Amino acid sequence: MDPVKTHIATSDETSITVRGLDLVNDLMGKHSFTAVTYFLLRGRMPTPSQTTVLDACLVTLMEHGWTPTSIIARLAADSVPGQAQVGIAAGLLAIGDVFVGTMEGCGRILAEGIGKPDPQAYCREVVAAHRAERKALPGFGHPFHKPDDPRSPRLFAIARQAGMQGNYIALLQALSAELDRAAGRHLTINATGAIAALLLEIDLPPAVMRSIAVVSRSGGLAGHLAEEQQTHAARRIWQLAEEHIPYEEPKA
Repeated sequence: MDPVKTHIATSDETSITVRGLDLVNDLMGKHSFTAVTYFLLRGRMPTPSQTTVLDACLVTLMEHGWTPTSIIARLAADSVPGQAQVGIAAGLLAIGDVFVGTMEGCGRILAEGIGKPDPQAYCREVVAAHRAERKALPGFGHPFHKPDDPRSPRLFAIARQAGMQGNYIALLQALSAELDRAAGRHLTINATGAIAALLLEIDLPPAVMRSIAVVSRSGGLAGHLAEEQQTHAARRIWQLAEEHIPYEEPKA
């Protein structure tokens, strides 16, 4: 069996090395958190344009108010006060195929289709397959933002201004047009769909996209827990549940 190795980091008595660079002298004060996140994922420093795009993606998903992730985090923090890691970890467990984490599924669709000789035919096949199985197409639709998610066009503009080639964005928009045609109505490209395209544009594969969502939402949850220490909103959430969800005797 080959020995297990890591290329991520090591340390000794006087230094810490991260992917071949000295933490103190090469990274601290010289590269942003966003850039080093990319560096850890890809093993190379991003270009300034790639950093700009990744940073925009991280900011986009960081906060969305009262959502399952923030509510769960607050309830957990109230149950285990003084242990911020418990609340944040609990909230992050809600990231998945329903909330926040859908860019992975959209990213896989875009990554598979980018090299197809007939992109339009590919879009028709993808949409038809999802509709036949009555499955939502990841990256499309939003329960609140209608007719369009305001974050998506802004993300496309940031990518364009940063000089991204735009092939994945174009494929996403072609997929959107086909979905609208097949559904007979408009379904927005949501933020996770837009982020999937942008992350592919900067050479981040679908397999790491949900990790990006986790990193992003951690910052937002930290803000919720800081506020929770002052407002104790979780107690009110608990009270509202007791007041508005009555007990009913089971039917025989």
